[in-house]
Amino acid sequence: MSGSLPSLGLLAYIAASSVLAFVFPQSVLAFLLVEASLLLLCYVSAPLKIKIYLAALVLLILIPFLGTFNGYYLEVAIQIGIYVALALGLNIVVGFVGLLNLGFVAFYAIGAYLWAIFGSPQANEFIPGGFFPLSANWFFIFLVFSIAAGALTGTLLGLPVLRLRGDYLAIVTLGFAEVVRAVVNNLDKPINITNGPKGISPIVKPPLFFKPWLEFFGLEIADSTLYPLYFYFLVLLMALLIILITRRIEDSRVGRAWKAIREDELAASAMGVPVVRMKLFAFAVGASFASAVGVLFAAKQVFINPESFTFMESIGVLAMVILGGMGSIPGAILGATGVTILNLQLLKGLSLWLNGLRQSGAELTLPLLGSYSLSQLPAQFEPAKYERMVFGLILILMMIFRPQGILPPRRDRRT
Repeated sequence: MSGSLPSLGLLAYIAASSVLAFVFPQSVLAFLLVEASLLLLCYVSAPLKIKIYLAALVLLILIPFLGTFNGYYLEVAIQIGIYVALALGLNIVVGFVGLLNLGFVAFYAIGAYLWAIFGSPQANEFIPGGFFPLSANWFFIFLVFSIAAGALTGTLLGLPVLRLRGDYLAIVTLGFAEVVRAVVNNLDKPINITNGPKGISPIVKPPLFFKPWLEFFGLEIADSTLYPLYFYFLVLLMALLIILITRRIEDSRVGRAWKAIREDELAASAMGVPVVRMKLFAFAVGASFASAVGVLFAAKQVFINPESFTFMESIGVLAMVILGGMGSIPGAILGATGVTILNLQLLKGLSLWLNGLRQSGAELTLPLLGSYSLSQLPAQFEPAKYERMVFGLILILMMIFRPQGILPPRRDRRT
């Protein structure tokens, strides 16, 4: 009985927040309440089976249903899924092995450009015959190729930097990311491979292989409606697969070897842990995750250019891992979700609200100070412009009050 009350309370909360989001489809706050139900699942003392059912209810039914009324909800959910997958990949290198990697976005870019070049007319610039873009059916094949390409580049990066640690490793990985960005930015001459700063467009989207079945059952749905839902479920499936793989590796001999290297590399080596092989494997696994996510990102955006893969993207993903708790799978998920919501919903929502006040021309009357026209509010007050400053303040506060992260790994949790 004691376990059923929290479950019923959480179910009631999910129902109430979903009704609010349905009644007020333009409300950012209402959708935030729906998203918060997934966070509550981590803390409510309910049976694991009940938590899985409730999580499936929110992820598989409620969010797609609400997204059909407001496409912005699905966009936010897709972005959260992409950054969750990236944060989990970086968490392997930074959290499990303890290697500071500031160039993680390079692997993300490699996967994105792999599909963008061959899934668009761009490849015709250097491969004669007019065979490109490849058909949408090649998307899943390139998804597999991207995993291999990411693992290969991760291994190649790991080979020369195995002796480096701490700040030196961070500088080398940062340099690698900038080299990749400079290459894709300048590889438009003498042979135009990446189209340089102009970017690549249009990029082929994955095939709607299920559309004939929908038409067979009499459901005529436009592609513009299907694709947001399709990408949502693709990203969700990829994130769940990465969580499952990461969880299995964490509890295996490889995961224990990674953690031994993180705690004391010299002691791990003395105990027979193959340090070199384990570090290379960590680089390869993390890079393969990022590269696969890059393919999905390119297909979803239809257009990419080098500015999509800047150094600040790496810092953003690293902030997600630190915020949630390094070495913690739930922490990486929470950190990615929190930072994405802060960026896409809270800060931009506040900026839109301030713009609305500015355009309304209303006046604010303050005691002793007189009236002030809100149309004179400077544009510099928009919270979205201070995104990095907000992230910095959050990280500073985390380092002071909770350095282990919001959801640290089990070994670090304090009672």
